[in-house]
Amino acid sequence: MNALYDVPAPAKLNLFLHVVGKRPDGYHLLQSLFVLVDWADTLHFERRADGALHRHDRGDALPADDLCLRAARALQQASGCAHGVDIHIDKRLPSGAGMGGGSSDAASTLLALNRLWGLNWSRERLLPIALKLGADVPFFVGGRNAFVEGIGEILRPVDVPALRLAVIKPAVSIGTKEIFSSPLLQRSESVAIVAGFPAANDGRDADNSKPATAASFLETEIDSSGGREGNMHRDRQTPEILVQQLYEGWGRNDLQPPAQAASHEVSTALEWLQTRYGNSRMTGSGSAVFARVQPSLITAQETDTVTDPGSNPEATPDGRLNELPPGWVGRMCRSLAVHPLRGWADD
Repeated sequence: MNALYDVPAPAKLNLFLHVVGKRPDGYHLLQSLFVLVDWADTLHFERRADGALHRHDRGDALPADDLCLRAARALQQASGCAHGVDIHIDKRLPSGAGMGGGSSDAASTLLALNRLWGLNWSRERLLPIALKLGADVPFFVGGRNAFVEGIGEILRPVDVPALRLAVIKPAVSIGTKEIFSSPLLQRSESVAIVAGFPAANDGRDADNSKPATAASFLETEIDSSGGREGNMHRDRQTPEILVQQLYEGWGRNDLQPPAQAASHEVSTALEWLQTRYGNSRMTGSGSAVFARVQPSLITAQETDTVTDPGSNPEATPDGRLNELPPGWVGRMCRSLAVHPLRGWADD
């Protein structure tokens, strides 16, 4: 194998994000539900015999030593592989959006070079390299929607029902450091208890026979002192009901208030979606925001084409959203059940 072309690197959205603590080293402890979507960068890989690593940007120039090159270098050093690679990036995801674009590029690089260089490493062997590159990279290497804890490194796969989501990114980009250092950042008063996730079962249901569903990932809320606040999901509601509850008020993004204070564009983007779809929330540390699109806006004539906007009048035939202010970008997206490269490494 000398080359791999049209390798996708999909984005993720945080259906909610709670800050639940802080480590002694200053890193914040989070809880979130990460969901893959079909808005993606595209990468191309051509093997080199001289061991050199080069990146070629097909759009705007990326930083000289981006996560893709760092991922390639880390895998090359860990494996002792003598091959190199030319990486061509067609950057379609907006930067500074909180959608994990750079981390996804790095994960797709690890998975692609694992094949291109003939390493055939297991996912378990790739994950420690991924974690050293960044807290979000293991999620994309794992390839499943997941309940996420810690600084992003603790992943519990969950099955999430298919979602249609309108996603927009205003022109502004907000630094993660600025958000986490803001005096407006508040720790969530409650943390989620994970139902059916004993520590030893690595994200599988209690019977250890199948992945958990979104309905089983939350059972109760518990405040930071350990006292029970509620019993929202003891009846093991369906994934669809759980996701609806997320949009009807349960959960939030604790990073959203500092982001709105840092830029009025985030507030404007949230209002834009709220007016059209009745819900809106920021993803990650911003500045991208999203809204769930109700099934009533989708017709039976839709195909499975990832860019098909359906009957939504705000979207163009390629899925881009219309009527956005200058400098904003947006798309109608579908959630993904699994990462497109999920089969490129063995469990």
